[in-house]
Amino acid sequence: MSRIGKMPIPIVEGMQVSVAPGLVTLTNPKGSASFKVPSGILVRVDDGKIVVSQEESTAGQTKALFGLTRAMIANIQQGLDKGFEKKLELSGVGYRASVSGNALVLSVGFSHPVKIDAPAGITFSVAESIISVKGTDKELVGNTAARIRMVRPPEPYKGKGIKYVGERIRRKAGKAAKAVGGK
Repeated sequence: MSRIGKMPIPIVEGMQVSVAPGLVTLTNPKGSASFKVPSGILVRVDDGKIVVSQEESTAGQTKALFGLTRAMIANIQQGLDKGFEKKLELSGVGYRASVSGNALVLSVGFSHPVKIDAPAGITFSVAESIISVKGTDKELVGNTAARIRMVRPPEPYKGKGIKYVGERIRRKAGKAAKAVGGK
């Protein structure tokens, strides 16, 4: 059995959990979200905790989905309670970002500005050269941040581009260092 799947999820204050066959719905004043439970997985609420378990007859087939289901329900609860955030950093001369309505406008060395519209539930904010992507859905926040990074991924010679805050870029030497060392 999964170590993660066995851990009960404590219900946060103000969160309401309703379990129907095949569906778990979490609601709080900030919003509501649902998760479709795979067949063979059981979800129940016991004294302030959400408990995920497997049906005995399908334990072999649902082994991989057991921990995933628990993690997804915990992520939904955390997203509704605190939210998720990814930060990206612009590095390069003249690279700028701004928020226009619910869209992010990037000037990253192309002949035209790149406009990225925010999906429903995602908000952008820019402070100096740091772009923040915030939302309640962990997967959507991560995918949106990855889409922004793909506009101009960091290059290995000068390190210019859009990278995650704290990400290390492996640098290459370039032609000048190569010419000095060999014939």
